[in-house]
Amino acid sequence: MRRLVVLTATALLAMVGLTGTALAHNVLVDSSPKAGSSVDAGPPVVTLTFDQPVQEGEQFNSIVVIGPNGDHWEGGETTVDGRTVSVPLRTLGPAGKYEISYQVLSDDGHPVRAQVPFTLTKAGGGTPTPGTNTVSQDSGGGLPVWVWIAGAVVLLGVGVTLALRSGSPKKPVE
Repeated sequence: MRRLVVLTATALLAMVGLTGTALAHNVLVDSSPKAGSSVDAGPPVVTLTFDQPVQEGEQFNSIVVIGPNGDHWEGGETTVDGRTVSVPLRTLGPAGKYEISYQVLSDDGHPVRAQVPFTLTKAGGGTPTPGTNTVSQDSGGGLPVWVWIAGAVVLLGVGVTLALRSGSPKKPVE
């Protein structure tokens, strides 16, 4: 019985320890420009920083910058460097509200989508780009949480079964 308790406790600790961080979605911790900020001119690069590394893959990670007229202002491809995702930004155009829309593939395999609004207070002389770098509506793959839970239950059941079988008293040989 003692062996069963030790084995069960070890299995539970291993499951919690191994899946704790894998089930958390990435959270935006910083952006340039800052959410809700007012700027005289846009930065040369839009930078988003997350609490965990972002999985690489251009089909999963995208940043678009939409201006007050619905025009796109990103000036190149989205890049990933660990926890940082960025895209070059063209010189902005009309003054008004801009929105950084992003999608990143979390470290746990799930996509995270959100927006970061900011306001341009002085009109710039830039021209927009065609909207080719759109935020994908694809799910991005990854494993659903229920798969991890089902796997843990199966492993726990196998462990308990093995512990019960090996813990049974042996019959003396006659």
